[in-house]
Amino acid sequence: MAVCLVTGAAGALGAAVARTFAARGDEVALVDRVEARARLDALAAELGPRASARVSIEDRPFDYAALIAGGWAGGAPLHETKDESVLDAMLDSNVRTVHVALRSLLPGMVARKRGAIVVVGSRNVERPWSGAGAAAYTASKSAAVALAQAAAAEVIEHGVRINSILPSTMDTPANRASMPKADFSRWVATSSAASVIAFLLSDAARDVSGAVVPVYGRA
Repeated sequence: MAVCLVTGAAGALGAAVARTFAARGDEVALVDRVEARARLDALAAELGPRASARVSIEDRPFDYAALIAGGWAGGAPLHETKDESVLDAMLDSNVRTVHVALRSLLPGMVARKRGAIVVVGSRNVERPWSGAGAAAYTASKSAAVALAQAAAAEVIEHGVRINSILPSTMDTPANRASMPKADFSRWVATSSAASVIAFLLSDAARDVSGAVVPVYGRA
């Protein structure tokens, strides 16, 4: 039985990924911010004895990891931005979380000569112009994916794989509430993105590393 770490597990995509791994019989370790503790505990209770919510990345060896923790902020063009607060927040949420997780996970995976990690980026990485009004977010997601690709090259000879996915708009309750007139059928279902992550974190993808996979739906 494999052990999978999911960061950002209390969010819509994180919960979908956790459910996907639990359904395939893996043990799932759930990590999120302190303020998400109630949702995290509820998810662990839903998934049953194979799920644990009160863990840290350093607690145990993991076979797989889905690094989903992150954030979004935007709404103002860069030339109207008054300070560095949004940039700092996006770098902390989207780059530092990935960096900290990789630094914690990779030494053990390299020592064991096995392991796989998926980093969640954004379609803005390949289409940065679509991030107009959210330049800091776009830059931070691009940095996270670049970090993942560089690290993938460093560990591939040690039997460890790192890949990234680039979702477009995800079909989540929060996105539906903020864009009520959108055509939700064009968005990416969380279960669909979770299936792509599950593939990359499986032996079926044993020859895939350093990949950046678009998951755009029809958005």
